[in-house]
This record gives sequence, C-alpha cells and structure tokens, in this order.
Amino acid sequence: MIYLERFRLPDQDQEDAFLSGIRRTCYPTRYPFHVFRYRRMPELEFAPITILAGGNGSGKSTLLNVMAETLGLRRTAVYNRSPFFEDYTALCRCRVTGDGVENGRIITSDDVFDYLLNIRCLNENLDNQREQLLAEYRDLRYSQFRLRSLEDYEELAKHVDATRRTGSDYARTHLMESVPEQSNGESALRFFTEAIGENALYLLDEPENSLSAARQLELQAFLSDSARFFGCQFVISTHSPFLLAIPGAKIYNLDAVPPAVCRWTELENVQAYRAFFRQREKDFTP
Repeated sequence: MIYLERFRLPDQDQEDAFLSGIRRTCYPTRYPFHVFRYRRMPELEFAPITILAGGNGSGKSTLLNVMAETLGLRRTAVYNRSPFFEDYTALCRCRVTGDGVENGRIITSDDVFDYLLNIRCLNENLDNQREQLLAEYRDLRYSQFRLRSLEDYEELAKHVDATRRTGSDYARTHLMESVPEQSNGESALRFFTEAIGENALYLLDEPENSLSAARQLELQAFLSDSARFFGCQFVISTHSPFLLAIPGAKIYNLDAVPPAVCRWTELENVQAYRAFFRQREKDFTP
C-alpha cells in the first residue's frame, strides 16, 4: 500500500523569502532551515518501502522528523527541533491517500532504547521477585503444614503446589515468562513486531541499532512481509546493507546533489563493506 505518495521540502527561494521576512535574531539556530538549502532536493515519490540512505550529516533523521511533523504522525521520543520547526514544516507539501497516515507513527532509536531500558528495569524487579518466590517456595515445601480450618485451604494449595514443583519452576510460573532471558537484540526485534501493526505508514529511523546481522535479516523479512501482506508502508533511514537490500525497495541517495534514486549496490556505504570483505577474502578460506 502507498499512503504517502509525494513529499516536497521548501526550495532555496522559499527559505530565503521566509528568512528575509523575520526579525527574530536572538535564536542561535534556525534549524531545520539551511539543512537542505543547497541540496536541490527533488520532490520525493514513495514506494511501499522507501529507503533514505546517506552518510552521517546527510539529513536522514532531519528529513524523517520533518515528514513526521508535517503529516502529524504519532511519536513518543523527543527529537531535535527549534522555534522555527513549525515554520519550516508549514512550507512543506505532500500528497497522501487513505487513512494509513492517520494510523501511522515514527519510530526512532530512542523509542527502542527506552523500551530496552524499561525491560531492564522490569527484569531487575523480576529478579527481586524471583528471590522472594524462591524463599517462599522453601518455606512452603519444607514446612510442616497442618490443616486446622477451612481458612487454611488457600495455604494448603500453595503447599501442595510447592511440593510438586522445583524451585525454578515454581518461581517461573509466578513471573512473566521469557522476559528476563531475552537479549537486547531479541527485545529490540520484539519491539518492532509489537509496535508495527497493519494498514499504516511507518517512518523508521535507523532501526538496525541494537540488532545483530542475523536479527537485521529477521527485521528485513518482517518489514517485507508487513508491506506485502499487511498493508504497511515504510520510509526508512538506514546504514544497514541488510535493510538496503530489501527486494523492491526504492532508495534515495541523500549524499548525491541533488539526491537521486539508485541501486543499493551503488551506495558508498555498501561499496565500503564490499571492499572490506574483498581485502580479507583469504581469511574466509579453510
């Protein structure tokens, strides 16, 4: 599905016209004005999966944030902005169809890191609860329990439960299963599978962070399936060759002036990977 068809940033003349008409000189920055001023940005046309590629400082994250604010997408993490951000987005133009934009959201690295931090805090709390449950288990299993009245039946049930289980099994059944056992990469991948639904537009800012190569391949397959079978559209900024190689993805090279559509194998970043492994090809021979 395609919910966001086109997006255009203000050109140099529009930026100059706006900036010449303001008197506010007390601000140290007029971001995001000037970021793309001399880049001759074209009107971006989007596919079900569109990738924004480029080196550090190419404006990938800024472009995603500008798009998200212009479209009014949901977001949770804070982002870099200035008092001129709304002035800039007011000059942007876009064409959208359907309700996928209304249901869409932007997901950044900070969203993933916040999720991992919450998991870590939860795990630490679960560890404390586990120790308490193991102590409770020992008390129940080895106590000389006696049934004295009907009010003791609940305690009896706990005692019987403890005698039938190992300590670890007893603690595990009283806690959330598997959460403490997941690595950061597994938890990060789980975050994306939970955060991305159906029939919506998603802007993803470097989703490969915290993911190993194998997990990035899993994410690639998940994103491809979400676009193909579940009505999702993605605009992704990434350095990952695994995500750049998503079949059918439309790639804009933001390092080029003006930015242009290219094949993933033509990107400087991918060529650097290729050269690295070619130079060390003999290391892979038995």
